[in-house]
Amino acid sequence: MRSALLPALAAFASAARHQNFAHAAEELHLTASAVSHHVRKLEATLGVSLFQRHARGVALTPEGRLLADATGSALADIDGVLDGLRRHRRDSTLRVTALPSFSSRWLMPRIADFVAAHPHIHVAIDTDRTLVRFDEGGPDIGIRYGMGQWQGLVSRFLMDETLQAMASPAVAATVKTPADVANLPLVTDIAPEGWREWFRAAGLKPPHSPRIHTINDSSDGLIAASHGLGVILARSRLATSHLADGSLVALPGPEMPARYAYYVVHSAHRAPSPAALAFMAWIERQV
Repeated sequence: MRSALLPALAAFASAARHQNFAHAAEELHLTASAVSHHVRKLEATLGVSLFQRHARGVALTPEGRLLADATGSALADIDGVLDGLRRHRRDSTLRVTALPSFSSRWLMPRIADFVAAHPHIHVAIDTDRTLVRFDEGGPDIGIRYGMGQWQGLVSRFLMDETLQAMASPAVAATVKTPADVANLPLVTDIAPEGWREWFRAAGLKPPHSPRIHTINDSSDGLIAASHGLGVILARSRLATSHLADGSLVALPGPEMPARYAYYVVHSAHRAPSPAALAFMAWIERQV
């Protein structure tokens, strides 16, 4: 079969299915005259009439019905194979979105374990701060920090969080009681709860004019505090490596439960792929 006939066969198959050239043209993003041209080209090549033309439309001839059955079956088989190939690629690629701080401080130290357990899955991690769309071309899984309710998403609780005052060893040496924290530079991010709540939890009045440094990325704030910028109200889950290596020290005062928590989210309109299900099971085991 000459490849030049393939567009004509596609146009014919659509016209045969709709029994209407205009509807076929709409489906194929062509004009009705272009569909008619393809069909006439096919008829001329085969030497048979495939449609009976009449005032109200077209109808398949016996020869046309025979060809329509064959092309419809063949195109359905091809479409099934193509869909399977797309699904296989989609199922073997895992697209994850997470905030940079969570990714660098919690996820990255653990992700090699997931890949080792699932070597057939290719991981793509996006740390864009914007709330991305979980559509067909978007991420499969997201890790979000919040109240657990986002429009169009299914959320599964992952873990809670606490807030704790921390500082470098040099700064920490000057702190004997929670009240001493008020005399030091404070480091904060853009989270909705912070130092004011911490001082109240400690039974203290918040300082009237505190020296506050704002760093919008929690991971960068931890690094700055570890180098002596000031006292940071850290998310405990993100600070574990700093506490472990001694670059940050927990200070006297309350470890305050955060209002927000971490959730695994996925689209409510698209079933999770096998790779996404494997990731959700893995990350819950990690917690």
